[in-house]
Amino acid sequence: MRIDTRKLVIIGVLSAISIVLGLTPGLGFIPIPPASATTMHIPVLIGAILEGPLVGALIGLIFGAFSMLQAVMHPNVLSFAFLNPLVAVLPRILIGVVSYYVYRAVLILWPRNDADKRLTVANTVATGIAAAAGTITNTVGVLGMIYIIYAARVAKAMGISEAAAGGAIAAIGLTNGIPEIIIAVIITIAVVSAVRRISRQ
Repeated sequence: MRIDTRKLVIIGVLSAISIVLGLTPGLGFIPIPPASATTMHIPVLIGAILEGPLVGALIGLIFGAFSMLQAVMHPNVLSFAFLNPLVAVLPRILIGVVSYYVYRAVLILWPRNDADKRLTVANTVATGIAAAAGTITNTVGVLGMIYIIYAARVAKAMGISEAAAGGAIAAIGLTNGIPEIIIAVIITIAVVSAVRRISRQ
């Protein structure tokens, strides 16, 4: 899969937006103790849906690298886990891959109709489902890797038993993941729809 000039520009712009979000207190990383919710995956979703899985994966790579830096600059109780690329980077790369293929799958399964209105609805629904799937990939991927690799350290850091670590991590997933899904779906649909409208003009 070739990366042309257009894709490079989109990777650069969306990666820059992701980094600006990360550097803006309360926007990129939203503290919800003991961890942080994030909006930095939204540029990954937008890039993947508009330009394909490779673009999404590369923006996700930049997001992951930045989250490792964030773990050093603004540590919280779980920051030690984000120094590991398997936690901070791999799930973020997969956001773009999963969201793109979910988007394409919904469009393929959508009832065939050439009417513009139906196509617009199909794209909107596919974009929303893809945004939710990509966000879930991020949440489950990150927290799943934390549990697999660091369950004992998480328990110690949070002052709980190791047996309770799984429940605590799942609670973080629900507390942070649900708002992330809602925000991601709304923003991704709005941006993708606007870009597609402009492209048609």
